[in-house]
Amino acid sequence: MPDEPLIYEVLSVVGEIPEGRAATYGQIARLVGREGNSRLIGRILRMSQRYGEYPCHRVVNHAGRTAPGWPEQPELLRREGVPFKENGCVDLRQCRWEV
Repeated sequence: MPDEPLIYEVLSVVGEIPEGRAATYGQIARLVGREGNSRLIGRILRMSQRYGEYPCHRVVNHAGRTAPGWPEQPELLRREGVPFKENGCVDLRQCRWEV
C-alpha cells in the first residue's frame, strides 16, 4: 500500500487533467517523480474513491487502452469529447494532456 502523501500527490495531479484530455499512467508516474512505476499509479487510482472524487477516467495506458473491468470509462471520456481510434483506444495524438 502506498503512503498517503504519495496517494494525495498522485490524485492532485490527476485532478489537474482538463476535461477532454487524457494522460497515461506513465505520464502521471513521471510527474510525481516515480518514473517506471505506472502500475503503482494504477493501484492508487483503483482506490481513489476512498479519498474523494477525482477524474481518474482521464488516465489510460500508454497505448490509449482504458482500464479493464471499468466499462463506464470509455463512455465518460466520450461525453467529454475525447476521440477514440477504430480499435477502441483513446487517440492520444489528439487529446494527450501536455503539462
